[in-house]
Amino acid sequence: MTANNSLDAANSLLLACLKTPGEAINYNNQQWSLLIRTAKTCKLSAHIGWLIEQQNIDTALPDKVQNHFAATKKIAQFRQRQALWELNRLRRALADLPVTVIVLKGGAYLLAGLPFASARLLSDVDIMVEKPAIELIEQTLLNQNWQSMKIDDYDQQYYRQWMHEIPPVRHILRAIEVDIHHTIIPPISRLKPDPALLFHDAVSIEGETFKVLSPCDMVLHSAVHLFFDSDLSNRLRDLVDLDLLLRRFYTQYPDFLADLLARAVLLGLQRPLYYSLRYSHHFLNTPLSDEEWQTLKAITPPLIIRWLMDLLVPLALLPEHPDRPSKLVSLARWLLYIRSHWLKMPVHLLVPHLSRKTYKRMLGKELH
Repeated sequence: MTANNSLDAANSLLLACLKTPGEAINYNNQQWSLLIRTAKTCKLSAHIGWLIEQQNIDTALPDKVQNHFAATKKIAQFRQRQALWELNRLRRALADLPVTVIVLKGGAYLLAGLPFASARLLSDVDIMVEKPAIELIEQTLLNQNWQSMKIDDYDQQYYRQWMHEIPPVRHILRAIEVDIHHTIIPPISRLKPDPALLFHDAVSIEGETFKVLSPCDMVLHSAVHLFFDSDLSNRLRDLVDLDLLLRRFYTQYPDFLADLLARAVLLGLQRPLYYSLRYSHHFLNTPLSDEEWQTLKAITPPLIIRWLMDLLVPLALLPEHPDRPSKLVSLARWLLYIRSHWLKMPVHLLVPHLSRKTYKRMLGKELH
């Protein structure tokens, strides 16, 4: 399970720093330059700085490196303040509605107080409400100066008929988008987890009106987002999230893996969970014993599927060398892009949809 040799210098250095950040104190200027540029491409600069800070070696680094990580920390903190303020405004706007609102992904990590969230770059806010309430939620926000970000008729139809969310909205006075989901996977896709189960097990946070997913569901949503709903292009940050979630919950709950596997079976999400455990263990040393691997045999895909994924995932998931783009990487990402759409949409919808996207790309128009 290795990437192309021309990429190894960049991603091997990045993976080594993610796994053993204490070794960074021995890096030379050339290694620092390559690490910083590579981490930036996959939005991990602030996280690398946070890891090094946890090792108490940040003050021993070269001055320019310290300045870089100080800047990335400020940027991450600014993005988090934006996200928390947007959640504050949403809380106020939706206060009178009798609906359960679940915060997803980065916003949920912040509300739940997960340590690694302090160094995570946030670009939007994701919430989930039950489908019967979604029109009420949307209209309430539109009446309070949020605006839909998709005005094309096809885009509106695409989201409302086929996707697990409505078109994103954004307040006229702020820059951060809000994605409003009613489940975690497009309802027309091959996997169909019951959203009622997600709402039933959602967790309340002290002093907070919004909820977050349960620990098992939080991991499974992250797994689905990476290994089912995306093309994996340069998505190492999402695998880092999975690794940190798993480590956190392994520590808190002694039987977490068994509970996670049972929950995946109940929701029908065994395959994304398998890939999450396989690749987080391989790339980031997520702890899994031989005995625990044995329990995963029941959800292991066929050999040919594993071989293909082992061939494509490292190329697509890991960042390219910043100075040497690779055609092989582009091919792997394109193939996994097709795979993600194949899983999300039936053929009679997929073919015209991809044809339309190709046409729009040729015209240079915005794509969703």
